[in-house]
Amino acid sequence: MILDKFKLTDKVAIVTGSSRGLGQGMALALAEAGADIVLVDRSDATASCQAVGKRGRRCLNLTADLSDSDCVADIVRAALEKFGAIDILVNNAGIIRRAPLLEFPEKDWDDVINVNLRTLFFLSQAVARVMVEQGRGGKIINVASLLSFQGGILVPSYTTAKSGVMGLTRAFANELSRHNINVNAIAPGYMATDNTKALREDPKRSAEILGRIPAGRWGTPDDLMGAIVFLASEASNYMHGHTLVVDGGWLSR
Repeated sequence: MILDKFKLTDKVAIVTGSSRGLGQGMALALAEAGADIVLVDRSDATASCQAVGKRGRRCLNLTADLSDSDCVADIVRAALEKFGAIDILVNNAGIIRRAPLLEFPEKDWDDVINVNLRTLFFLSQAVARVMVEQGRGGKIINVASLLSFQGGILVPSYTTAKSGVMGLTRAFANELSRHNINVNAIAPGYMATDNTKALREDPKRSAEILGRIPAGRWGTPDDLMGAIVFLASEASNYMHGHTLVVDGGWLSR
């Protein structure tokens, strides 16, 4: 049955940035599909962990500062000690800083690149090594952005990082596909999350954004649940290096 290919029964998934918002929604979707979850966040993810438990799956709640890639080894070690394997990695954690290009601070540049791109690379590398050693393949799913395709305004470091995420998705796919490891990305559209709070609270910008979205609304975590389960499951076994856009039609305009 085709629906069986979407099941993630007894798989182990690491989801970064999973205390709330899109990361929490994706973690719960994977749990509902049958996966045990390793939550990684700099904030307390107890609520997410409890929600995973209510769905009948096991959960490990790790606190880590992803602005420093030194945490990578500890994350991988803890996941293996708890569950004995890693089958899925969702690189969702990300931050954004806004300022005019000519005034953009060096610290804001470094902070965004470190979380959104640098640690993403090294965590993916470490997990890929585990997957190769396990010998049964795996799934790495990066969270890109509409700014992987567009330049944006006031967010040069975020645009650079998310463009890099799409590029790394392709680069990893080129080298890992032969190990039956699928590396793909999801590019969410304008979603109602903390990252877009300033935009949603600006009546002019909010109206401009909604006016361009054919669906006529901001996205929600629920809108990514189907996409994340698809990319984490056997149903996507022949997809490699693709960035799946979930944007209410924004890029179609």
